[in-house]
Amino acid sequence: MQPYFYSVSEFIAMGKHGLFVWSCWAITVGVMLAFIIYSRRQRQALIKQLTIQQARQAQRTAKTANPATKQPM
Repeated sequence: MQPYFYSVSEFIAMGKHGLFVWSCWAITVGVMLAFIIYSRRQRQALIKQLTIQQARQAQRTAKTANPATKQPM
């Protein structure tokens, strides 16, 4: 059994196709990382938005349960 690549430089060059192969790998990894970062930011924004919405709903509920002004009889 003989190895296909005898050195690291031959492995990186990949028979003169290295530029294509490694650029494809770099683009794929870059897109995956960008998707992960985008998803995490969207999740954080959604959690923040839901927290604000929940606080507003709690304020509205507190106002309707305990009216601040009493109407005279």
